[in-house]
Amino acid sequence: MRRAPYLSIAVWAVAGFLTVPTLFLVPMSLSGGSTFQFPPPSWSLQWYRNLVEAPEWREAVLVSLQVAAFSTPLAVVIGTCAAFGLMRLGERLRIAGAAALSAPLVIPNILVALALYGTFLRLGLSGTLLGLVLGQTALAIPFVLIAVLARLQGYDRSLTTAALSLGASPATAFRTVTFPLILPGIVAGAVFAFVASFDELVIALLLQGPGNVTLPVQMFNAVVEAADPTISAASTVLVVVVSAVVLVVQIGWTRRSEQRSGSGA
Repeated sequence: MRRAPYLSIAVWAVAGFLTVPTLFLVPMSLSGGSTFQFPPPSWSLQWYRNLVEAPEWREAVLVSLQVAAFSTPLAVVIGTCAAFGLMRLGERLRIAGAAALSAPLVIPNILVALALYGTFLRLGLSGTLLGLVLGQTALAIPFVLIAVLARLQGYDRSLTTAALSLGASPATAFRTVTFPLILPGIVAGAVFAFVASFDELVIALLLQGPGNVTLPVQMFNAVVEAADPTISAASTVLVVVVSAVVLVVQIGWTRRSEQRSGSGA
């Protein structure tokens, strides 16, 4: 089917609008000057060197990776279980439950952050790494829930019923039939959960504590306090890491689909 030319133009226009401003960060991160300048007066890797050598930047990267590494699997498990639970409810209860569990996506982050801050303050979790992980997990769960729920709604339950009728145990039917079919939704949700946990700022600002400063918070402090150009290097690394994660998953999934199509032909 031939695509409408105006649709392709609109897609490329939106893509350019979203990506071109970000691309200005790359030459600014390679600037030899001492302030944000475009075009750079000279070229240098000093801001990348500062990003690696400065303790505050290095520790912020490690904290962000720790938070994302713990919150992503937690969000995947909780979001997937919640999606299965919602599928067992009637339509009205399922819609109401999905809306309630997806609330962190539509409620302003500052309100979610204030609610978590007040709750965690009573529980003694404010300012701790555990509190930061749980806060980011709460924000990441809706991404997993929506992706898995969409996959389950298109899932043919008769396949699981057939496996059970042939003598498979419920665990075996889930492992060999259900799980492979919903895996794309789980992977997509995990990618979005990782990205959401890694670069979230508002919740991290309220729940941070000594030694628990994440990379987005460090970038925010660098802009407010000293306009440190290291932020351009950190932003470039952040864009590259997030893009690489999405790209690797997309390429891997495309190759897997092609292999399955080839084997099924």
